[in-house]
Amino acid sequence: MLRRSSILWIISIILTLVFVVYQKKTGPTYPVKGQKIVADSLVTYKFYRSYDVGKQVPIKIKTNHKNITAYFVHKRLKSHDEWSTKIYLERENESLVGYLPTLNELAGKRVYKVYLNDKMIGDEPIIIRFKGNVPAYILIPHILFMFIAMLVSTRAGLEVIFRNVSTDKLTRVTSFSLLLGGIILGPIVQKFAFDAFWTGWPLGHDLTDNKTLLAMIFWGIALWKARKNHNPRFWVLIAFIILTLVYLVPHSMLGSEFDYR
Repeated sequence: MLRRSSILWIISIILTLVFVVYQKKTGPTYPVKGQKIVADSLVTYKFYRSYDVGKQVPIKIKTNHKNITAYFVHKRLKSHDEWSTKIYLERENESLVGYLPTLNELAGKRVYKVYLNDKMIGDEPIIIRFKGNVPAYILIPHILFMFIAMLVSTRAGLEVIFRNVSTDKLTRVTSFSLLLGGIILGPIVQKFAFDAFWTGWPLGHDLTDNKTLLAMIFWGIALWKARKNHNPRFWVLIAFIILTLVYLVPHSMLGSEFDYR
C-alpha cells in the first residue's frame, strides 16, 4: 500500500503535467487550429502564431475538394501598412498551401486573415510573432528547472495542507529551481528570442517576466522564513498558491513586440 508521501508525489506530478499542457495550449503563441464544413467537404487548418525570424510561414488548409479557393492578406502589426493584395493558396496534393512573408526584426509581428471561398476563417485576424532561435543548451535547462519548480512547489503545498512534516528541503529546491530557471535562464532565453533580457517591471509590462518575479519574491520570503523557523507553513502555502496562480496565466501574454510606427 502506498504511503501518504508517495500519494502526494503522484498527485503533484499529475497536477504539474496538467499545468504544462495548459501552458502549452493557451496564450497568444499557440497555433489556431480547427475544422469546418465547406461545400459539403471537411476542411482542417492550422495557422501559426509564432515562427522563426527570417523564415516564410506556411499557411496550410487540408481539403480534397477541388472547387474551394483560399487566399490571405496581411500587414505588419503596429505599423501604418495597408492590407496586402490577395495571396492565393495553391493546390498541393490534398492541401491548399501558401506562404506568409517573414519579418527580420526580433519580436516583429504580422497580422493576417485567411479566407475560404471569400469568407474569413475565424472571428478575428491572426497575429504572429517572429522570434530568434534559442540554443537547446539554454532552452532545455530553462524548461527543466521551471518544471521542477512547479512540481516541488506543488508537493510543498500539499505537504502543508495534508501533513505536518518540515518543508525546508522542498522550499530550498523550489526556490533554487525558480531562481535558476526563471530569473537567470529566463532572461537569457528572452535575449536570444527577442533581443531583450527583461521587459517586465519596471522596464515594461511583460506578464511572463512579472509573474516570474512575483513568484520568486514569495518563495524567497518562504526560504528566508525557513531559515528562522524550520516549518513556515503559512509562507510556504502562500508561495505555493502564488506560483500556481502564475501558471494559470497563459505564457507570453503582453510579451515583447516591435513597433513599426
